[in-house]
Amino acid sequence: MTVTAESTKPVEYRQGRFLTPPGATEVLLVRHGESEPARPGRPFALVDGQDDPELAPEGHDHARRVAERLAAERVDAIYVSSLRRTSQTAAPLAARLGLTPVVEPELREVYLGEWEGGLFRRMVAEGHPIAERMAAEERWDVIPGAEPAADFSDRVRVALGRLAAAHPDQRIVVVTHGGVIAEALAAATGSRPFAFLGADNGSVSHLVLTEARWILRRFNDTAHLDPAFSTTAAPPT
Repeated sequence: MTVTAESTKPVEYRQGRFLTPPGATEVLLVRHGESEPARPGRPFALVDGQDDPELAPEGHDHARRVAERLAAERVDAIYVSSLRRTSQTAAPLAARLGLTPVVEPELREVYLGEWEGGLFRRMVAEGHPIAERMAAEERWDVIPGAEPAADFSDRVRVALGRLAAAHPDQRIVVVTHGGVIAEALAAATGSRPFAFLGADNGSVSHLVLTEARWILRRFNDTAHLDPAFSTTAAPPT
């Protein structure tokens, strides 16, 4: 028998790399760019009772950087919520890829009840007792009139599940909101409700959705926004 150098190499088992399961859907969750600030006496415009501010100048820069980051990726569809800060964030990427974003109303931010119109930001900034209780209990619905926690969780799960079912073996970009991203990642990991709250504006998080489970691959990727490492978190909404 002839002995070759190839046959004498020791057997090795290298660490495996993640492979997207057949039939799965890759979801790139993009938090919208920074929206305009809330100002006393100038409440935000509302859509179906929810805050609908435009992007701030910084937010348009976030949108441009997201487009630069994702333009080279294979993207089969882009989804946005019914609130304009998501469609404005998606616009540069959609133009580069030649795709038309699809509005999915169920991807809208958690409803904040009596604290819509920009009041939420003021209450959080001023340390209102209800805002402190909200953070301690990790429940949006301690805010008067806010969306019940179970309803919000079900809404996010059903919406993303429906998109996954429509895009097997594809990759989609979902431009949405900080609360929605936190809820989706909590569902994927079984974490506490607010564990993933604070995704930066313009950040990218990555889920792989299968019928059996949701797999978290990346959270709050901001390399396209600032190459330097930062521990500063963005506001929650």
